[in-house]
Amino acid sequence: MYLIEIYIQEVTRRLPEKNRSDIALELRSTIEDMLPDNYNDNDVKKALEKLGSPVSLASGYRDQPMHLIGPRYFDVYMSLLKMVLPIAAVISLISMLAEYFIGYTGSEAIINIALRLMGEGIWRIIEVGMQVFFWVTLTFAILERTDKGKDGIPLTASLQKWTPDDLKNITYIPKKKAISKVEVFGGLMWTAIWATLYFYANHLVGVYRGGNEGLDFKIPALNQDVLLQYWPIVVVVIGLEILLSLYKLIKGQWTKRIALFNTVVQLVGTIVFIIILLNPNLLSSEFTTFMADLFTINPNQFKTSLTGGILFIYILSAAISAYDGYKKAKIGTEGQVR
Repeated sequence: MYLIEIYIQEVTRRLPEKNRSDIALELRSTIEDMLPDNYNDNDVKKALEKLGSPVSLASGYRDQPMHLIGPRYFDVYMSLLKMVLPIAAVISLISMLAEYFIGYTGSEAIINIALRLMGEGIWRIIEVGMQVFFWVTLTFAILERTDKGKDGIPLTASLQKWTPDDLKNITYIPKKKAISKVEVFGGLMWTAIWATLYFYANHLVGVYRGGNEGLDFKIPALNQDVLLQYWPIVVVVIGLEILLSLYKLIKGQWTKRIALFNTVVQLVGTIVFIIILLNPNLLSSEFTTFMADLFTINPNQFKTSLTGGILFIYILSAAISAYDGYKKAKIGTEGQVR
């Protein structure tokens, strides 16, 4: 009887106070019906084993689920989290960068600010991630407990029961043809990085030396006035890259149109890059002299080698990107279920 009373206690303590007495009587009667007339401890253990864990049994008696997010909403919950978290992270990083650069006075080397931004950026992503996780989880936990459907059947993104007709709205995407969100947001992040380097080159690109408070920016590598002569066409390239990333996000897979758009972006970007790079006044004379002395070569040789090397790498990467886009776009849909 001791084991029976403990088992009933473990079940009823997980139930609302108003239902405990009735369920305790019902459960005690059920257990007694399962036992022989002259039962012993082994008989009691066998009967309780058939009834199962007190947690599972209590869950069957409750009107509310004993889990935070159940199978009915779990797939929708995870899909929403995966979609919202990266967007929220990117927006928080962009806003943080904007705050710093708007308030930048030029008294501190950008490299020191960049190192501080790395640490603060990580913390900002964690903070935003926790906020998104909390509010999305809270929303679905409330849905779980207010939903009157007790069948437990998982719901689709439209919060309806799944039917075969839902497959008509889904496009089959081969794995090698798919465009991941990491690729999309990586592209946006790269655009933000090189655009920052372009507009703040006189504070970012150049020679650094150790100082009392970290690295001090000593010699700018580029003439900012020369760079800013080309800002209208650079803004066009930035806009094209952003549009390409958004197009990739919407489509979710490589197509001939995306491959063509990517090729146009690479071609325009390469032409603009060549025009800027071949400007004879792009490199600052102080930087050229410093680097030529460092490598013990003629300043003109240094400029030619640096320009040629950067140009070769850029053209090669642009060609590879364009080729890779067309290659992925040509991947067929073999194995698609019809």
